Amino acid sequence: MNDITRISTTKRRSSVVIYNGIVFVGGQAADDCSQDIRGQTRETLAAIDHFLKEAGTDKSRMLTAQIWLKNIKDDFAAMNEIWDAWTPPGATSTRATAQCEMARPDILIEIVVTAAVGKAEA
Repeated sequence: MNDITRISTTKRRSSVVIYNGIVFVGGQAADDCSQDIRGQTRETLAAIDHFLKEAGTDKSRMLTAQIWLKNIKDDFAAMNEIWDAWTPPGATSTRATAQCEMARPDILIEIVVTAAVGKAEA
């Protein structure tokens, strides 16, 4: 049986769970929700980068992503602009994007990713 590793754990949730060579990064959102969708997307992706690094991997090893937008009609194109610049060429994951009601009205985006454990980009 493989061990389960948890990173940044609170009473309610872990930010990351690693099991059997797979890294599960829980929903990440921007800390500064006064920003527009571009700013919140950048900050959310920076948090994902941080947690992937802490788990011993990086975005080039990402397997799948779930992106939740507060307003897909207004924010999809701008979010994709930031996402496309962040994603490593030739290493895009599977992805689903949907609109949903957020936990707070100022949150515009939340992202969940799954990645393989492995060497980080050079």
